[in-house]
Order: sequence, then C-alpha cells, then structure tokens
Amino acid sequence: MALVEVVNVTKEFRKGEHTIRPLDEVCLQIERHDFVSLMGASGSGKSTLLNLIAGIDKPTSGTIIVNGTEITKLSRTKMAHWRAANIGYIFQTHNLIPVLTAYENVEMPLLLLPFSKAERRKRVMLALEAVGLLDRAEHYPRQLSGGQEQRVGIARAIVADPVLVVADEPTGDLDAQSTEQILELMQRLNQELGTTFLVVTHDPKTAAIARRRLRLEKGKLLDRDHHLHVREKARA
Repeated sequence: MALVEVVNVTKEFRKGEHTIRPLDEVCLQIERHDFVSLMGASGSGKSTLLNLIAGIDKPTSGTIIVNGTEITKLSRTKMAHWRAANIGYIFQTHNLIPVLTAYENVEMPLLLLPFSKAERRKRVMLALEAVGLLDRAEHYPRQLSGGQEQRVGIARAIVADPVLVVADEPTGDLDAQSTEQILELMQRLNQELGTTFLVVTHDPKTAAIARRRLRLEKGKLLDRDHHLHVREKARA
C-alpha cells in the first residue's frame, strides 16, 4: 500500500453565489521515501491539496488515506492528534516563535506527544544535528540568518519522525545561496534518512530535485515526468 492515497478528491469553496472548485476528482499516490514536487499557477489548488493531505482541511468529497489511516473520517480532535504524530510541516516564512530558542522551537511539536523530557532532548539534538545547527541550539530567531531559520523550521518538521513532511514554498523567502543550502538539505534527508517529502513550489529549481514532479492545472493533476517521458519517446 502506498504511504499516501488520494482517491477522487474534490474541494469546493463558496464565494457569494459562485462555487470555486480548485480540486476536481484528484487522484494521487505517494510511496514511502519518495520526494514529490507539486507545481501550478497561483490559485491552482496546490496549497489546498497539501493541506488536505496534511489533515489541516477536509475535502468536499473523496477519500484520503495516509499511512493506513483514512483521515477524511477523523474527528477534529482525533485529526489534531494524528497530525502531530504523523505530519511535519515546513512553512515559507519559518513561523518560528521569536521568544523561544532554536532548541525550544524544535521541541514544540514533541510537547503534544507522550515523550519524556530526556526523549525530547535526544530527538531535538538529533534533529538540530541533522540540519547542521547543533551550535545554534540556544540562539533566538533574531540571531539567525534566514537560511538558518528555515533549517530550524526543517528540524522542527522532522523532530517527531513523521511519516510525511509537507512543505509549502520552502525556499520562497530565501536568497539564492540559502535556497541552494535548503535544497541540498532536503535532498540529503530524503536520501540518507528516507524522509518522504511533498513540496509545493513555484520554483523550477526546487521542483527539479524531486524524484517525481506533478502539476495542477484547472483542478486536474498531471504527472509532469510522465508527459516528459512521452515526448521523449515520440522524438525517438
């Protein structure tokens, strides 16, 4: 069974008298240890799909199964507990708490889970080591560069050893050098630790590091690599 199974998912929003449908019977499977990028024009439904898979929102219709759990059937309370244990989220704007150190920011997701203080410390230090920031554990966000802040955000996303890490424009606010460092870090986490990634992006360079590249157009999901493969076969 695939890690993520999205089956005939539709999402609709009401805007006055009109119905907006950013997702129209979307189907998707993501395997364990995969790295998937999702591109599309602004308003194409990329973040909507990401939030549905992460359990932040629910579809109008259809089924989403993640790691064997049909999350579309979970109550709001059960969904919150499930999300804390299973999903890591990397934001575009870091979303670090300014009055907390890097260590404390990374520890935050673990406070919702049944870990002892010693286990939390072990996990936080391992996560900071994985992103190369052990020496910045006691620094506050204002004492870090933009790239370092995003690395803290990635450490926070992986600290609970989630089954899936979702990222919404993770390099959107970074300069070229920091972007390169973050892309190399995500690639390494995928290759060395087997972290499964689903990344929404506008940046072709970010999409290019994925093993599988998808695109949303008019509510429909296209496998970009499949279309590239078809064109290459046709030229041959």
